[in-house]
Amino acid sequence: MTTAPTPVPTPAAADLGGGAGAPGTATPESRAASSAPRPARRSRGGSRAWLAALPLLLFFVVGFGLPTVAITIGAFTTSTDSPDGGGTFTTANLTDSLQGAYWTALFGSIKLSLLTALIGTVVGLPLAQAVLTSRFRMFREAVLSGSGVLANFGGVPLAFMFVATLGNSGEVTQKLGLTKHGWNLYTFSGLSVVYLYFLVPLMILTITPALEGLRVQWREAASNNGATVLQYWRHVALPVLLPSLLGGFVLLFGASFAAYATAEAMVGSSVPLISMQIGDALSGNVLVGQGNLALALGLDMIVVACLVMAIYLPLQRRSAKWLA
Repeated sequence: MTTAPTPVPTPAAADLGGGAGAPGTATPESRAASSAPRPARRSRGGSRAWLAALPLLLFFVVGFGLPTVAITIGAFTTSTDSPDGGGTFTTANLTDSLQGAYWTALFGSIKLSLLTALIGTVVGLPLAQAVLTSRFRMFREAVLSGSGVLANFGGVPLAFMFVATLGNSGEVTQKLGLTKHGWNLYTFSGLSVVYLYFLVPLMILTITPALEGLRVQWREAASNNGATVLQYWRHVALPVLLPSLLGGFVLLFGASFAAYATAEAMVGSSVPLISMQIGDALSGNVLVGQGNLALALGLDMIVVACLVMAIYLPLQRRSAKWLA
């Protein structure tokens, strides 16, 4: 006669029955405790992750926040050289900054920035695509490295280089006889050419990551459906790249809008620009009692920059979901 084997409690059962109950049995209290949801453990690093961004926040407050507040306050108060001693609330600074020669300079800066940013965007996109699709890796790396250098090359050295080559007595101007065809470097058109020297490389650096985000499957799907290269760019690539293109346009606009040393060294006051008007005001080239006029002009530039960014930010969110 055989006997049934004695059941042996499993480790899980033993665990459930641990405590005051008998081995191998689970009490109602133990079952309730095991089925109850455990509180989520919050990592110590996650609660302090914002500390990593603290230096950037401090830099933003010190480098941008405090100067903006100081500019705003100074733009709406009288200067220390005014008859009342300064510090009195007034809107005369802001009103004067939007009239006469100052308004002409502000309009000239906006026109120059829009033109050069538009040309830089249109020229930089195909150049970046050509470099990105090149089969020669060394050529691609050389162009990107050179663009990084040229995008930060400006100021007096850039002005001297163009004066020595394309000025009225420059080497290229004399050899090609450009003055006979109406070329003049010290004009609005000449300054635009100089600005494109560093804006086009800047656009190449800006748009290259977005071009790398275009998926090969999109091009293959368009080709399988009978779309030409032009149709692919018109209906697929450009709509996806539009926010990035506008972002590059905004960056180029800001770089051109804030440029000062190159224009000051090359054209002086022959081309009215708001940045040079601010420089004249800061150096004391204003009427008595209008020392804070430069702060009002700076506030005008801040407002223009904020308006441009307000257009760019909503479009950037749309681009992120496609190029992620």
